[in-house]
Amino acid sequence: MINDTIAAVATPLGEGGIAVIRVSGPESVQGVEQVFASKSKLSQVPTHTVHYGYIQDPDSRERIDEVLVTVMRAPRSFTMEDVVEIGCHGGLVSVKKVLDLLLRHGIRLADPGEFTKRAFLNGRIDLSQAEAVIDLIRSKSDRAYKIAMKQAEGSLSQQIKKLRNELVELMAHIEVNIDYPEHDVEEMTSAFIVKKCTDSISKIDELLKTAEQGKIIREGIVTAIVGRPNVGKSSLLNALAQENRAIVTDIPGTTRDVIEEYVTINGIPLKLLDTAGIRETSDIVEQIGVEKSRSALSEADLILLVLNASEELHDDEIQLLEQLKDRQVIVIINKIDLPRQLNSTLLASFLAEERIVSMSVQEDKGMEELEKAIAAIFFSGQLESNDATYVSNVRHIHLLKQARVSLVEAMTAAEQFVPIDMIQIDVRNSWEQLGEIIGDSIGESLIDQIFSQFCLGK
Repeated sequence: MINDTIAAVATPLGEGGIAVIRVSGPESVQGVEQVFASKSKLSQVPTHTVHYGYIQDPDSRERIDEVLVTVMRAPRSFTMEDVVEIGCHGGLVSVKKVLDLLLRHGIRLADPGEFTKRAFLNGRIDLSQAEAVIDLIRSKSDRAYKIAMKQAEGSLSQQIKKLRNELVELMAHIEVNIDYPEHDVEEMTSAFIVKKCTDSISKIDELLKTAEQGKIIREGIVTAIVGRPNVGKSSLLNALAQENRAIVTDIPGTTRDVIEEYVTINGIPLKLLDTAGIRETSDIVEQIGVEKSRSALSEADLILLVLNASEELHDDEIQLLEQLKDRQVIVIINKIDLPRQLNSTLLASFLAEERIVSMSVQEDKGMEELEKAIAAIFFSGQLESNDATYVSNVRHIHLLKQARVSLVEAMTAAEQFVPIDMIQIDVRNSWEQLGEIIGDSIGESLIDQIFSQFCLGK
């Protein structure tokens, strides 16, 4: 049981029209009532009603802010506890004064993610739905938001629960044969276990099929834009971001540091890294920028190597092509509006034609072809349908893979007629690993770790 009452600011700090302070716990109504001056007595009002008044210091009678207070009684609230939300004027001072007053009257400041944690502990949502809440907040594209929304509604939870129920039936069947071995027909039992494990493995594989796509949509593709100075890297970043994020001049070496920008292309979030031009230089500052460029190369999921169509390939560009031949790379031949000098035959010897995109960033040509090339690398040309349940969380992916391994071991053991009490161990392991996804079998320390990633007030 959770016996204390917590409060936190649920909206971003800063100047704004309104700010919301959320209070949850058994004493939330009484706690806010102590500092709320109004015609309405909060302890007597119906649930899910809004009341006008002032937050007032009960000792000095000083009015702190004019507010609207919303009362939501248990269990019809996000945390399934009594919840009171105070809508006050946005601003650092007003919000801090209201929160400080609540904390002086016996209410505790919430830990990060504690409201969502209470919703989980009180049984309103399971752990995968709770984790989807943070994905909703952090989503960087419409598609990432839709995936998180489906998971928050329980699409993944339902499939995991169905899988676990099937494993419970299998464990029950095995248990009967352990308790009554005289009725066991070894060949029939082994065949039954193999079939059930095969069916469950197939369903896990269906979920894992979307895992790579889901992880990319959730976290974005780290994309390094590299090339020699003045080939159009910063112009490409600006075109993709649709704003002037990087300085563009005719002077080589303008970009000295790595510039980061998030963009969404065709529903795919990209974390773009515009890097310093890679070349030999005696300029100390530029040398540091070049080293950062090489570091960004090693960390990137996707590399956009920009070449100048009006120049022959330089030696350092050929070296780069050689280094990147085993990486996910797209070569962009920029400035196709200028007379062409680039040797296409030599370039084709390094990578396939579909990895080469001709563009003129200046004239806004070739952007669509670049989008198609990126989608072809990471999504085989297209994304799964919107109805698909994406597994996007790294923890979930890891547990699904572990559960699959346990089932494969159980199936292999059944085929080799290993004693069924040994097979039961592997099936139970799989059942527990799936349970960790939705929080049915998980340690308190891991729960704390997961919710510590949330923002304060959520």
